[in-house]
Amino acid sequence: MKAILLVGGLGTRLKSVVPSSPKALASVGDRPFLQLLVRQLSTQGIRELVMCTGYLAGQIEEAFGDGSELGVTIEYSEESVPLGTAGALKLAQRYVQHESEFLVLNGDSFLEIDFSELFDLHRRHGGLATMAAVHVENAGRYGTVRVGTGGRITGFVEKTGQNSPGVINAGVYVFSSAVLAQVPYGPASLERDVFPLLLEQGIYGLEQRGVFIDIGIPEDYARAQEMCDRLANAAVYKYSPAVS
Repeated sequence: MKAILLVGGLGTRLKSVVPSSPKALASVGDRPFLQLLVRQLSTQGIRELVMCTGYLAGQIEEAFGDGSELGVTIEYSEESVPLGTAGALKLAQRYVQHESEFLVLNGDSFLEIDFSELFDLHRRHGGLATMAAVHVENAGRYGTVRVGTGGRITGFVEKTGQNSPGVINAGVYVFSSAVLAQVPYGPASLERDVFPLLLEQGIYGLEQRGVFIDIGIPEDYARAQEMCDRLANAAVYKYSPAVS
């Protein structure tokens, strides 16, 4: 199974505290934030990775190389201009063109999750996409998702800026290969431009209860520092197979 990590963002809101590095390389404790994601994937047996880079791409490639030091293999898909989450995925499609399904992760957030559970749901429902969702106390800066019967997502609500709880897209997805045909070339957003088009064809959500952190703003980056030991432990937690 392959995983695509979206790590090309400019990180504009984080520049006051991380001025000269890509957001995904921001240190959490004694390691780059992105290393938490790589370790999490490797621990759960997902060791073929594609990093979609852009802003300061060379720093990420220098830090991770071919991935061998972390027990994975890493390929790079570098955008020459900012393409957004959907555009970056489209650019990287050659790396997953022979995969029937693949994992996609935002490179600036961490979610405690059993990836195999997400894949199992995806295979059971037969939709094009399955996303991890998480309940947060302040959903205003994310926008929320509406989850209906059987976990099917029925709609998306734009960010409101109001401090209210809600269920949000956690930035972890399983996509069937057919999704790539729905993704346009050029700059585009998965959240705004692709997911609304897929609702009728089937997007499902699986709500998670574990730790979630998005380091996109200085306040949450500071919170990640306070949680660094918990995040490190969650990244290498080994899930036991379900007993039927």
